[in-house]
Amino acid sequence: MRLATFNLLHGRSLTDGLVDPDRLTAAVTALDADVLALQEVDRDQSRSGNLDLTAIAARALGAPEHRFAAAVVGTPGEAFRPLTHDDDGHGEPCYGVGLVSRHPVTAWQVTRLRPAPVRSPVYVPGPGGGLILLRDEPRVVLAAVLDTPHGPLTVAATHLSFVPGWNIRQLRQVVRAVRTLPAPRILLGDLNLPAWAARLTSRWHLLGRRPTYPAGAPRVQLDHALADRQRFDQLPPVTAVRTPLSTISDHRPLLVDLG
Repeated sequence: MRLATFNLLHGRSLTDGLVDPDRLTAAVTALDADVLALQEVDRDQSRSGNLDLTAIAARALGAPEHRFAAAVVGTPGEAFRPLTHDDDGHGEPCYGVGLVSRHPVTAWQVTRLRPAPVRSPVYVPGPGGGLILLRDEPRVVLAAVLDTPHGPLTVAATHLSFVPGWNIRQLRQVVRAVRTLPAPRILLGDLNLPAWAARLTSRWHLLGRRPTYPAGAPRVQLDHALADRQRFDQLPPVTAVRTPLSTISDHRPLLVDLG
C-alpha cells in the first residue's frame, strides 16, 4: 500500500505560473498512490480554472473514494471567510484539503482549527512573490476510516498554520481529534514543522524522513507521514520512502510504501 501527501500549490507550476489540468493529472498519476492527502487545494477558484482539483486527482488514480474539505470560502492572501460547517461554500470558490483513496471509506470526519491571531511573514514563490506579511487562515482536518486488505485504517489529511508555535498547538488538536477514530491511525500532510518538531509534538512515529521543501533543492521536511503508536505493530512495515520531483508545486510529494 502506497501512502502519499502532496501540497499542490493549487496545481500551479513554478515554470510558467499556470494551472493545467492535464499537467496536474500527469503529476498525480505518476505518484500511483493508494491513499493520497492533498493540501492547498482549490475548488471553483478562477486562478485554477474553476476546477475541482480533488476530483481530478481521484480520476488520475482511478480512486473511487475522494472528498474535499474547505478551510475557507474565498482565496487565502486575498479575501476569504471561515466556514461554519461542512456544507458551507458550495457554489463559491473554496480552498482546503483533499483525501483520495482506492480503498473503501466507511466513515468521514471533519475537524476545524482556528487561525493564529497574528500575522506572520511568509515566502511566496514564483513571479511577483517574495516575503510578505500574511494573515493566517482557518485550517481543517479531513479524516477517513478505510477498509484495507490489512484491516481498518484511519488516515487523516491536514495543512497546519505557518505561524510558529500555533502549528504546534494545532498538531496537538489534530492528534486528539484523530484519536476518536479507530486505530491504527496515520496522519498525512504539510504540518509546516520540521521532522523533529512533528515527532516530539505528536509523539507519533515518523514513517519517512526526507526533505520536501523547496521542490528544486529540498532543505527541510515540512510534509510528513506520522503513525500513532497505538496498534502501530498492526501496520505493514515501511519498505520505501521517496520524494520525487514533480512538474507542479513548490513542494515535493512524500511517498511511503507499506508492505
